[in-house]
Amino acid sequence: MWKKILKSYDYTLIAVFSLLCLFGLMMIYSASSVTAVHRYDVSSEYFYNKQKIFLLISFVFFIGAAVFPYKAYKNSKFLLICVLGILGSLILLMFFGTVSNNAQSWFRIGGLSIQPSEFAKLVVIIYMSAVYAKKQKYINSFNKGVIPPVMLLIVLCMVIAIQPDFGTAFIIFVIGCTIIVCSGMKLKSMWKLIVLASMIAVILSPLAIWKKDQIFTEKKISRFTGYLDPFEHKEGDGYQLVNSYLAIGTGGITGTGLGQSIQKLGYLPEPHTDFIMSVIAEELGVIGVLIVIGGLSFIVLKGIFISIKCRDPFGSMMAVGIASMIAIQSGINLGGVTGLIPITGVTLPFISYGGTSLILLSISMGILVNIAMFVKYEKLFKNSQ
Repeated sequence: MWKKILKSYDYTLIAVFSLLCLFGLMMIYSASSVTAVHRYDVSSEYFYNKQKIFLLISFVFFIGAAVFPYKAYKNSKFLLICVLGILGSLILLMFFGTVSNNAQSWFRIGGLSIQPSEFAKLVVIIYMSAVYAKKQKYINSFNKGVIPPVMLLIVLCMVIAIQPDFGTAFIIFVIGCTIIVCSGMKLKSMWKLIVLASMIAVILSPLAIWKKDQIFTEKKISRFTGYLDPFEHKEGDGYQLVNSYLAIGTGGITGTGLGQSIQKLGYLPEPHTDFIMSVIAEELGVIGVLIVIGGLSFIVLKGIFISIKCRDPFGSMMAVGIASMIAIQSGINLGGVTGLIPITGVTLPFISYGGTSLILLSISMGILVNIAMFVKYEKLFKNSQ
């Protein structure tokens, strides 16, 4: 039995995930060494050493999630604890959260920072997948089968948007929509949801107008002005994007060499988080960029493939939810770095500095690996009968 289980694991997926994390650790050391000393007045290895610890912790969580049967997540008590826990954490943030980058999204305990909204992504994936899997018999019953999970999705997105963290709220909303599309729901029910969402938007519009000064702050407006014409505002709102363009343009095909970035020397404000891909492009060129995009694309496509192969609706929806989370977050980060969309502050999965994000992604990858193992194991078991 154990031989079959071990044989059923997708070691290619595990290898790509591990290599991306190690590649990210290397680039964090390169991108953060100068910033750590000159901006934060700490050792040049400060962010590298912290990420190394996060990575070790993340691998423990990854292994735990990879061996723990994913079907156990459907347990009603577990789902209730997860939902109440994440909602409670997000509400507590309003009173005890720490402001960072203009968003009250963090709990600080000593030197440790925790961002609950990151874990909200996985809670939404597990909860919506479990609920829609249980409701397959009446998935198109609007009041009984469709609405309950959607209401939680809306509440979570609103609470996170209030922080305000529109980037994470948008990612969670799109993840939820992806699971809804893949749930087996008929197009008629989806149109009803769209109409309902439009009505809610109209009802809330007066509130948005009333709170426009808090929602559309000068900081948020500056992201759009910098995005629309960065060179016109190169000394202000477009500063980050212009320097990102310079980093990408300087790198060429092979790059300037590992550790040789100029833009990380104070020109890119967040070279080890939001704009780490700019540093990769400058130091390792198109080759480095293709390594990262290739690895991320492999994981996303593998997740979709696992979803298609999985006969269990719960496992199938979780796989596509995890794949969509990585794809959406990667797309938003790369879009911001290249000027295709406004800068949102969303980090690059597996590559950017950040402990909460890395742990969340590692747990998600462990679940995806476990689903893939069960799919292959059931195929081997069936063939051996």
